[in-house]
Amino acid sequence: MNVRSTLPVSRSTCLVLLVVAQLVALPARADDWGLASDIGAYGLVLTSLAVPTLEEDGRGVGQAALSVGVASAVGLVGKALIDAERPDGSSLDSFPSNHTANAFAAATTWMIRQDSPWTYPALAVAAIVGVGRVKADRHHVRDVIAGAVLGSLSGWVFTRERADEDGMTDGWSFSITVPLG
Repeated sequence: MNVRSTLPVSRSTCLVLLVVAQLVALPARADDWGLASDIGAYGLVLTSLAVPTLEEDGRGVGQAALSVGVASAVGLVGKALIDAERPDGSSLDSFPSNHTANAFAAATTWMIRQDSPWTYPALAVAAIVGVGRVKADRHHVRDVIAGAVLGSLSGWVFTRERADEDGMTDGWSFSITVPLG
């Protein structure tokens, strides 16, 4: 089955929908920032996986999954090892911001893998996620900066530019094969 013929959604359309969803969710009150950052982070992760899937780019799906997965895992280890109280006092797992790490890993992967002007709005959404985590009183600025650095590094380490038309790449590539059935 050809995914392109059954699902005529361009990568630009996917990102435009993500940006629109983020704008719709922008908070009118301080307690809405948590929801806005959730939508932005999960929307970017979903987009970083959905677009290469729709474009039949298995390596892109694998690279996005690895970038986000490593950023998330390293962030969770950091949270377990570093007792940093959240600004709202709810727990001791503030450092680093995993929402921000995941958002920047997804946006950085998108930026490297896709040749599209829509990568800049993706990075802007990732920045909004970080601002949202601070505004929602869930993270300190240091937590968000650490998450942004962690996610960006993960994206840069695990993502390569998409293969040229002749099938050659300028570096290594990664793919995941999942047996179905």
